[in-house]
Amino acid sequence: MITVKVRDGEPFEKAFKRFTKACEKSGLMADIKRHQHYEKPSEQRKRKLSQARRKMRKLMAEMNR
Repeated sequence: MITVKVRDGEPFEKAFKRFTKACEKSGLMADIKRHQHYEKPSEQRKRKLSQARRKMRKLMAEMNR
């Protein structure tokens, strides 16, 4: 659970901005987007495989520098 304490004299907008940043950092927003629609197991495997490929490409590019 994400909590943000509003400081004395702090505007609501600033506290709300800190809250949204905390949500993004924890991965909550990505999780909500992912669960909005059903994803078939085959699509899930394809997505995870492509993520792994991207990660390996990124690591290889960093090593070649």
